Amino acid sequence: MASYSRRTFLGGAAAVAAGLTLADSPYASAAAYDRALATTAARAVRVAGTTLEQVATPAGAGPYVRLAAGPGWPVVVRTELAAGAAGRDDRRTGLASFVQFTDLHLADTESPVRFEYLAPFIDSAYRPHETLTVRGAASLVDRVNALAGGPYTGQPFSLVMATGDNTDNHELVELDWYLSVMSGGAITPSTGDTSRYEGVQNSNSSNYWNPESSLRDDYKAKGFPQVPGFLSSAGRPFTATGLRAPWYTTVGNHDDSIEGTLPDLGLLGSLYTGGNKIEGLDSATAAKLADAIQHDPASAVVLLGQLLASGPVRKVTPDARRAPFTPKQFAAAHLNSAYTGSGPYGHGFTQSAADSGKLYYTFPVAPGVLGISLDTTNRAGWADGSIGTAQLKWLESVLQANSTHWYDSDGNVVRRGSQDSYVLVFSHHTSTTMGNTLPDPYNLFEARHSGAELVALLQRYPNVLGWVNGHTHANQITPHAHAVAERSFWEINTASHVDFPQHARIIEVADNGDGTLSLFTTLIESAAPYATDFGDTSERGLAALYRELSYNDPYATPAAKIGAAGDHNTELLLARPGA
Repeated sequence: MASYSRRTFLGGAAAVAAGLTLADSPYASAAAYDRALATTAARAVRVAGTTLEQVATPAGAGPYVRLAAGPGWPVVVRTELAAGAAGRDDRRTGLASFVQFTDLHLADTESPVRFEYLAPFIDSAYRPHETLTVRGAASLVDRVNALAGGPYTGQPFSLVMATGDNTDNHELVELDWYLSVMSGGAITPSTGDTSRYEGVQNSNSSNYWNPESSLRDDYKAKGFPQVPGFLSSAGRPFTATGLRAPWYTTVGNHDDSIEGTLPDLGLLGSLYTGGNKIEGLDSATAAKLADAIQHDPASAVVLLGQLLASGPVRKVTPDARRAPFTPKQFAAAHLNSAYTGSGPYGHGFTQSAADSGKLYYTFPVAPGVLGISLDTTNRAGWADGSIGTAQLKWLESVLQANSTHWYDSDGNVVRRGSQDSYVLVFSHHTSTTMGNTLPDPYNLFEARHSGAELVALLQRYPNVLGWVNGHTHANQITPHAHAVAERSFWEINTASHVDFPQHARIIEVADNGDGTLSLFTTLIESAAPYATDFGDTSERGLAALYRELSYNDPYATPAAKIGAAGDHNTELLLARPGA
């Protein structure tokens, strides 16, 4: 397997790689980077299998860039919220160790209700690697199963939490694939006529990568390969291992609405399951639909229905499994005993959630550490989110039930509770992507609340240590500081597993025995090899190709998603509540 030494990496020969892997790097030289990696390894229990050890790295220039194993990313100590005392590694007590998945986007690429033709206007509308989403997610599960536990506490993982956009277009078949990837089982990642592919990648349109064809499409002009047997291999049945750790689910906007953007008012159900698929539009019509999706979701639904009913379409095999699911069905599917896997039963959802469609709940992360999973989706449409008043009040009641003291809205200390638990909040949306306060069409008279309001609430409860989320497809860690140190917390946002860099994140909580806590965040990649072989369509070969194709997606922006050094492998210090 090709790889780079750190010195080669920081030299001129790997300039492309350096631009990504050391984005905003604090290391001035190869020697400084070597020392940081050595210090990282000395502080950790183990680094193997994580990006502390090695990272997918571009190997040379384009137009199509191959990937290789590059040097790992050192841990960055972030002290914006508290200072770290010497000797804390020797005093450290591990409190929790778990893994975050986010934005898997398991996609039915043969669905009639997809917008591939809008890729020039909406970059996520089509990805050349999207036929491999299910296999990519299964390889990520294999990576987690191969790890012995957290690199800093050494504790086995108590759970895996998937923070939304688990499906791409909230179809029942995509939900089945997600649940099977997580719990284990047989999967056929194809719909319609499962013996043949019926989507844009064999359309002979130059707008898409046609991997099996000799057509000189726009992607092959950029160096994409011709891969005989790619589509049949991508859709063939396989058996997912399933997670060995318990797992939980948080809902995202792609689990809730049409392509994560348009309100699903039940108007397009027959189009989902029918046999008409648009594979291309003239530029003016495509621009009109893209603008409506981004600015007027209701009119976009109407326009899409008109186009599918009378526009330029390809006939595909109808499939009832493509029907969109509701929030109630989403919860109910998790209660199917066929998907219990390593547990827990329901994966956070209860029969009450299936009956009501209320997809927020609490769960134990570890002894003394409580998880709160929020539903930040807004069924009015648009990608961004918010939460309703009822959920906000419920959240505050949970925080009070797990705190012996907190602060009221005027900053006064309130002492009332009977127990203390550290709290970690999980959601799909971030604090800066919760500005969509349009009324929920299914609850028109309930007010909606923004991310800024949620931050203000969480800062009133010192037991809140972190807020873990996804949605942006980018790595970003944000300190939410407060003049009263114990009222500060960290927001940990992790990149997706559909767009490069295809990360998940290990999060560990530790007590340093000196009045501070540490949240260790360590990024991981799938178990796929870094090098690809275009003639290898085995499971490992396809998973490797999934990663490399995502890097080369011409509509993607890897440098914008990968984050800076302080958003990767970190130690996030904060004051221990009440210390």
